[in-house]
Amino acid sequence: MHLTLSAAREPLAAPDPQGGVVGWATGLVETFGGPGAGAAIALENLFPPLPSEVILPLTGFAASQGVLSIASALFWTTLGSVVGAVVLYGIGAVFGRERMHAWWAKLPLVKASDLVRTEEWFARHGTKAVLLGRMVPVFRSLISVPAGVERMPLPVFVGLTTAGSLVWNTVLVMAGYWLGDQWDVVGAYVGVVSRIVLALAVVALVGYVAMRVRDRNRERP
Repeated sequence: MHLTLSAAREPLAAPDPQGGVVGWATGLVETFGGPGAGAAIALENLFPPLPSEVILPLTGFAASQGVLSIASALFWTTLGSVVGAVVLYGIGAVFGRERMHAWWAKLPLVKASDLVRTEEWFARHGTKAVLLGRMVPVFRSLISVPAGVERMPLPVFVGLTTAGSLVWNTVLVMAGYWLGDQWDVVGAYVGVVSRIVLALAVVALVGYVAMRVRDRNRERP
């Protein structure tokens, strides 16, 4: 695989200013090629504020400029996704079910039965959650933790994570490849989806807390 930037090739174009996440990701891809893109995606899994909707299209654009091949882009970014997810899985596994229950019992407005129902739901639908969750902004990182807590078999988790990540990465990398120097348009559209997902999550959380407060008031003498 061709992983380094030829000395005669022009630097990657990025929207001004080239600071922040865009400048950092551009530097990684220009300097290290595929492994740099993979490292960026691994960090994105561990720190969701780092947006894959910027890193992946940028990697696709780099492939269109000959910095790396499409095969290299998809291999390294998917490997980075799996590595980051396995780290979060490990955190969930180390935290464990008993600690989760002990921590949960100290929280206000929640019941032990809520956690039990969540565990039962994950036991029934965990494979779909891990597979499809890899294609949902924000939750693509978070879903790894309950998988570790529930000790989903690691080969199953890695297989599902690889499949889901490959789909997500392929869509965004190829979008950046086809759009060329307009690759940053992808981030704008996916960013809208991310904000919608976050807004729905906040609404659901507010609704849950309101329901718990109402139930607790009803239970008082």
